[in-house]
Amino acid sequence: MNIALVAHDNCKKDLVRWAREHVRELKGHRLICTGTTGRLVREALHDLLGDESPSTPVECLKSGPLGGDLQMGSRIAEGQIDVLIFFWDPMQDQPHDVDVKALLRISNLYNIPTACNVATANCLVSSPALGERPGSTYDFSEYTERHLD
Repeated sequence: MNIALVAHDNCKKDLVRWAREHVRELKGHRLICTGTTGRLVREALHDLLGDESPSTPVECLKSGPLGGDLQMGSRIAEGQIDVLIFFWDPMQDQPHDVDVKALLRISNLYNIPTACNVATANCLVSSPALGERPGSTYDFSEYTERHLD
């Protein structure tokens, strides 16, 4: 599966800690991350997995404020993201807040399981449905096509 990992600055340590705690569940999946978050996750997984870390590739997009959130939204719209884990900071204004809202909106529109905190991320990775692609179970084309006119 393609799992997107995104975290605002004040939440990066939490996401890296979470990824380290769930390295077994993440192993073998493809991770797509925004800039700095991706570099931190890649380093953490390499420390834990060593030579096995290539079995869990980490792709780094641009930093969120520099377009990474928009790139992630594009990947979702193109069907290239199966799960979004986005630890966003509800206590701090973000200069790219419209991009953050757009990413959350598009993940909802395309029925992408989305976790915005540790508790929900724990539920997602422990779910037996983690290996199932959402599109294989649900067809939202009628909904999405209805809103194209």
